[in-house]
Amino acid sequence: MDWNCLRIGLALAAVLILLSAGLEDVRSREIADRKPIALVVLAPAWWWSMGLSLWPGAPIQLALAAAIFALFAFAFYLNAMGGGDVKLIAALSLWLPVQPLVAMLATMAIAGGAVTLAMLAERAIGRLRGRVASGPVEVPYGVAIAVAGILALREPIFNQFV
Repeated sequence: MDWNCLRIGLALAAVLILLSAGLEDVRSREIADRKPIALVVLAPAWWWSMGLSLWPGAPIQLALAAAIFALFAFAFYLNAMGGGDVKLIAALSLWLPVQPLVAMLATMAIAGGAVTLAMLAERAIGRLRGRVASGPVEVPYGVAIAVAGILALREPIFNQFV
């Protein structure tokens, strides 16, 4: 079997799931549970295609995902992030070893800041046009997660050609 084809197919599936989650978050400010679940279900096939060992590789990935879930669940508890965002980040963390995961989280923070600024600018423009919005700005953070995840997932696919 050609492992590169499997790897590329799985990465493409993950990219499509992330794009779908980002678009859904923009439209409805929610991310359906089936999207993080799909990432979780596909993660072991990704591990296998990447040559991750059953011991200690798989337990390390599971522990890393549990730690990421706990961290972002605390953000959810503080009302700083939505539940769908937390599940999507945790599911995505199953796909990335420590170093790429840290880079993805940094990229996600930057992209999240950009999305937040765009939402604030949209609200300010609305006020200039006479539309007054009430309540806090709802940031579709799924967009930032999708952008960061897609950038992180492209690394193992395209770096082999460098």
